Formats: sequence, structure tokens, C-alpha cells
Amino acid sequence: MTNGAVVLVSGGLDSATALAVAAAEGWDLHALSFRYGQRHVVELEAARRVVAAQSDRTGSVIPHEVLEIDLARLGGSSLTGDGEVPHHSSVDEVLDSAAAAIPSTYVPARNTVFLSHALAWAEVLDASRIVIGVNAVDYSGYPDCRPEYLEAFERMANLATRAAVEEGRRLTVEAPLVELTKAQIVALGVSLGVDYSLTVSCYDPDPTGAACGSCDSCLLRDAGFASAGVPDPTRYRTGPLG
Repeated sequence: MTNGAVVLVSGGLDSATALAVAAAEGWDLHALSFRYGQRHVVELEAARRVVAAQSDRTGSVIPHEVLEIDLARLGGSSLTGDGEVPHHSSVDEVLDSAAAAIPSTYVPARNTVFLSHALAWAEVLDASRIVIGVNAVDYSGYPDCRPEYLEAFERMANLATRAAVEEGRRLTVEAPLVELTKAQIVALGVSLGVDYSLTVSCYDPDPTGAACGSCDSCLLRDAGFASAGVPDPTRYRTGPLG
């Protein structure tokens, strides 16, 4: 399946857009999500909705695996219950905070763990691509969202697999959104028919899935919709943020 691609799908805005980009490019898609002990586990239902909607748009069922990895047992992140998720009053405060220090919502080595599992599945599938929706422009400052990290992982992947070493079958790590702003990501997704009302980006949603409206992810998401001139379909606990 040299035209195959394993796409990491979290259920959020970025991964839904990355999935749509991969579909538009004609890849044979396989979606991969993780239950890793995250407090915002409602994102997994969103991931299922996103994959189902993309399957409908492409006219073919996209296989979707949800793997369980309990990163909460290791601690080190407010996303897995080790401390409180930080909240802010504005998106400028989020960006200033990210510039000053990596936030507590960083999950140690999360993208490395996720990409390693995607690599294993891609090798089994004979897939030639891993697609991840990371972004290095409007984001919270995570070190594993940077282009140099992705390039390093790709180099490692092609040293570590039988497919590459014995068969000369190289794998690439695609990050189609890495150099885009949130506004550009929203505009791209809208052009590809992504229904963002299906997605969940909040780090601290209530039990019904309503977004808090003040975590890093909520504020960056809302600012992206506003900059793109697209109504934000997110269900916030306090009503629309704009």
C-alpha cells in the first residue's frame, strides 16, 4: 500500500484539517487516535465524528484505530491530571506565556509516543506516509511541534524499520499545517468541507463536552476563526467568545 497514509486524529481543529488535506491529496487513509489518560477524553468522540464525516465526503470507510496508552501514570502534565489546566483572559496572554515558557499542558514526549505507534502501523500497512496536524505558528510552544523535530523523527524512522533498511521503502512524516496560522488552517479546512462543529479542542471541557473558553487551545481556536472571518461553531460554556 505505497499510497497509504496513517493520519493522527485527535478530534481537534488541526487534525481534522490535516485529515481533509490528506484525503484531498488522494491518499489511502488510516486514522489513529489515542486514549492516553487525557482529562479532555471527549476529544475521542470528536475524533470518531471527524473520521466518519471524512469517510462520508470521500465515499469510502476510513479504518480508525483508538489505542490505549496510560501516560497519566507517568505524570508531568496538567492535561493528564498533574495540576490544573492554565486559563487566560486573552489570546495575547497565551502567546506571551508560551514565549516565556513551555506550558504545563505539554505532555512529555507525547508526539514521539504517538508517531512511534503510527510508524509501527504504517510499516505493517506498507504505508509510505504519516500525517500529523501539528502547527508551529499559532500554538502553545510545545517543542515536539517544530519542523526540526519532525525532520529528526523522519530520519530516525528510516533508520529503524525493516521496510526502509531491507526494502528501501522510505517513509515520510507530513505536517501540512506546520507553517500555517490558525486563520489559514480554518480557511483551508472550510475550503475542503471540514465541519468544525464536530471537533473539540478544549483542554478543560465540562462533562458534556462544552469548551471552557479560556484555556490556551480555546483562545487560539477562537482567534483563528475570528481572523479567518468564519463563525466559530464551538459550544462554549459561557456562550460565544467574540
